[in-house]
Amino acid sequence: MPITPHNLVRHELIGLKVKINKSTDSTQKGLVGTVIDETYNTLKIETKDGKERTAIKENSVFLFILPNKTKIQIDGKLLVSRPEDRIKKKLPKW
Repeated sequence: MPITPHNLVRHELIGLKVKINKSTDSTQKGLVGTVIDETYNTLKIETKDGKERTAIKENSVFLFILPNKTKIQIDGKLLVSRPEDRIKKKLPKW
């Protein structure tokens, strides 16, 4: 199933380009890179200079860039859960 704006929350995020648009942590705001790992509460992002940064999902608003160059903004609160459980559960329309 291809990644679309409608199914992104229930899809695998690793490998997607991401930018943090808003965050309660001022050092995270504006961070750009590729998602390389995901846990219950965090996304690990590799930046262009090769550094790995960890972003808290609940405190951030993410802008994901899909493979077809579509951009979609998602509140990190929708992503808080184990990746394998998030993919299975039904989510309200957002």
